[in-house]
Amino acid sequence: MPKDRYVFPAIFDYGDDGISIEFPNLPGCLPCALSTDEAIKNAKEAMALHLWGMERDKDVIPEPTSIDKLHIAPNQIPMLIEVYMPEYHEAIENQFGKY
Repeated sequence: MPKDRYVFPAIFDYGDDGISIEFPNLPGCLPCALSTDEAIKNAKEAMALHLWGMERDKDVIPEPTSIDKLHIAPNQIPMLIEVYMPEYHEAIENQFGKY
């Protein structure tokens, strides 16, 4: 059963060319950005779209890894990303139609 709210850890990797974001529990969800504010926004949108696709396909949504279990490099920071799915469902359905 889909949830209204999801919280997953993300790893923000700061490089010379911007910020790449990885969700250890959501393979293939790999947004990027040029600033931290943009990275947070892009991470939320990418995670919501990824989870929407998983819900639509009836995939099993994994339990999030505890943030203290992540392996972080010196140029990385962990961050918890939270999305409230009803607003994303509405936006996606307005753009692409109801699934």
